[in-house]
Amino acid sequence: MAARFKLLTVFAAILALTACSLPRGAALQSEILKERKTENPTFQVVAVTRENIPGILAWSAHSGYGTYHWPKTSNGATSSTIRTGDKLDVTIWDSQDNSLLTNPGQRFTKIENLEVDSNGSIYLPYVNKVGVRGMTTAGARAKIQSRFEPIVPSAQVQLSLRQGRDHSVDVVGGVAQPGAYPMPSRNYKILNVISDAGGIPGAMRNPQVRLIRGSSTYEISADKLLEDGSRNALLQPRDTVVVEADERAFTALGASGQESLIYFPKDNVTALEAMSLMGGLSDFRADPKGVLVLREYAPEHLSHSGAGPDLQQVVFTFDLTSADGLFAAKKFPIHPDDTVLATESPVNAVQTVFALVGSAFGLTARAAALGN
Repeated sequence: MAARFKLLTVFAAILALTACSLPRGAALQSEILKERKTENPTFQVVAVTRENIPGILAWSAHSGYGTYHWPKTSNGATSSTIRTGDKLDVTIWDSQDNSLLTNPGQRFTKIENLEVDSNGSIYLPYVNKVGVRGMTTAGARAKIQSRFEPIVPSAQVQLSLRQGRDHSVDVVGGVAQPGAYPMPSRNYKILNVISDAGGIPGAMRNPQVRLIRGSSTYEISADKLLEDGSRNALLQPRDTVVVEADERAFTALGASGQESLIYFPKDNVTALEAMSLMGGLSDFRADPKGVLVLREYAPEHLSHSGAGPDLQQVVFTFDLTSADGLFAAKKFPIHPDDTVLATESPVNAVQTVFALVGSAFGLTARAAALGN
């Protein structure tokens, strides 16, 4: 009996130590949130419910998440305007014999590759410089012909335009055929140039369209751009268009189907959708009352009036065992760089301890039998 009692005492001590440090794949919710009970916690804990979800959505709106900075759409003229760097071909017809402009036996003369200079002018014989920048080809043709009338009254002018670099749009990535695309008219829009560049590959993850104009950058997802014609922005010369896969992501951790960096497959992902993207909660490990979203807000978004969080670091908690928690999770937006944590169920630790106790007593019984 003494040997048995001693053996049981040893096993009891081992079990006590084991219960305190059982191997787990994730922390318990109580372990993570215990600091909130201290006098000066460093993070804020918010239990997400249907009642407070409107206020939390306002926090997201104030932080700028989910909003797009995109130029307003307008319509331009259907004709191109002449810009510095464009090249003009001028053909002058004159039916008179001994014309100043044509060689004997010819009815026309052609002057090619007249580049519009930095002053917006081209040089023509007999009339010197003619300012054409900002004009349409029809307007420039009429102006040139009017300048020739005092010299050659019967002259007729034809004009063709080859647009230079200053009258093109660069598409630098995310399309089948990147390159510089001349603007065929002032009514050239962003969907036009994307189409001319071969379109966006269908396999690209939630493609994002970025428009760089001078020192300003605008961005919108391709889905948002396509769903509303009012977002089909008018392009300007020297615009740059970039199409890229959506690089926004959140981190999935804990007792879920996968622990990894998960990219956004669409513009907005809710907490409930995040659970699905993570492969769901582990049936035997996860605590459905302990799903946490860890987020950090910028200092300028803090507010003690309810318009924003009180502290920069916030832990949002979800109880997915209730309809209230499920509906709230369905509306709660996940932000880029959030951490979504499925905590470990405390029941698992108890079950493991009981299993170890049972094993210990079984081992003890076998040891006692061998001793006898």
